[in-house]
Amino acid sequence: MLFESLRVRLRKMTKEDTELYNKWRNDLEVMHSTNPSLDVYPMEETKEFVSHVILGSPTAKSYIIVEKSKEIPIGIVSLINIDYKNRNAECIIDIGEKDYWGKGYGSESLKLLLNYVFCEMNLHRVSLKVFSFNDRAIRLYTKIGFQKEGNSRQSLFRNGEWHDIIHMGILQNEYLRNK
Repeated sequence: MLFESLRVRLRKMTKEDTELYNKWRNDLEVMHSTNPSLDVYPMEETKEFVSHVILGSPTAKSYIIVEKSKEIPIGIVSLINIDYKNRNAECIIDIGEKDYWGKGYGSESLKLLLNYVFCEMNLHRVSLKVFSFNDRAIRLYTKIGFQKEGNSRQSLFRNGEWHDIIHMGILQNEYLRNK
């Protein structure tokens, strides 16, 4: 398994990453496009979440995205709701360090994760959810090969307006064909 590209390396998340994750999780600008609730999380709540949901779940895997030249953690990419029987999972990605936004780090990281998911784990399908106003993410997912599968209409209230949550997915054969 190669968890490294030209500019990023994925490493398994550990308890030592909790403080950094809490910083990203409480940055409203970071979470604006990915977290439906926009709550502020105390450190104790984040510790509990990391311990039980991220590290303690048999149906989740989370990796810290490390920018290789400076060895700086810049985000997190996760698989959740892993269903080994039906070979499905959902993925989530957050670039927590805003200096690295819009520079292709998310794309590189997601491709590393999908290579692992489809070539090593032999999953059949990966899905994700994206807010309808997050054009940059939608372009990224579409470019990688995700297809729109449906909408949860007006299920997110953000900035005084209702927005859809778009459901997207990619199949193993689609990804490997376009790789």
